[in-house]
Amino acid sequence: MTDTVVIALPRFSREAERIATFLGAEYRQYCPDIFTEVFPRAHRIVAVMSMGIVMRRIAPLLRDKWNDPAVVVVSPDLAYAIPLVGGHHGANALAQELSALGIVPVITTATETLGRPSVESIAQQHICDIVNRDSTRAVNAAMLDGDVKVHAVSGPAIVIAGPAVSLLVRRGEYTVGIGCRKGVGRDEVIAAIRSACADAGIDPADVMIFATTVKKCNETGLAEAISALSANLIFLDDDTINAQATVSPSKAKRIGLLGVAEPCALAVAQRKELVMKKNIYGRVTVAIAR
Repeated sequence: MTDTVVIALPRFSREAERIATFLGAEYRQYCPDIFTEVFPRAHRIVAVMSMGIVMRRIAPLLRDKWNDPAVVVVSPDLAYAIPLVGGHHGANALAQELSALGIVPVITTATETLGRPSVESIAQQHICDIVNRDSTRAVNAAMLDGDVKVHAVSGPAIVIAGPAVSLLVRRGEYTVGIGCRKGVGRDEVIAAIRSACADAGIDPADVMIFATTVKKCNETGLAEAISALSANLIFLDDDTINAQATVSPSKAKRIGLLGVAEPCALAVAQRKELVMKKNIYGRVTVAIAR
């Protein structure tokens, strides 16, 4: 299956095939279970049919805007393209892409209709992902009222941000949680990270962000290692760490934490899935999530 799927009632197959050819997408004929089939795998869905049909079929499938595919409904006469879900997450862009076929995009998200940027569009422009996704509502609301400053910070650095500050980092699939002994060296950390990535079968370049407890903010070896890897390191407070589900028993309970490596990796992960439970490499503990 391709990244994009076009679904249409049989009587609108000619129009749907035209769209599919333009997008380099797969065309599928509508049947009652078609959305259930393609929803978990497609990133973008174009539905050539009435919006009512689409809403009824996808409503039970919706999870959250960060994981659901972008869905655009196109009127059967190819007059309008209406982002139904995922406006900031690909649907607006898809509707605008279809304007090359003479289809008018009907955008309803507030920032776009008022000609303002959004956190999501800025992240996409800079090929970044949003670490603290809950912040986007407050930041996007502020963008409606005026300019919001974008601060670029080159590491090594420590960023302390409030709940209404969106943190963008380079795009990647994985997050790495790190715990370490006091006084750990730069090379020890680098070796541990490389070993962990090799054990998990992932490329270190695909790591979006590294995370650890704020209690480790004075560990220069840890900071220097992440800087040497040209990566991003954030320090998480106790409440954020303890709000995560930890899988493995941890001695971190002695310092008031459920764990370090696993909950830190999960706290900044998009899917909240552990790829590799914590492994110990010398004086460094590493867990990987996505």
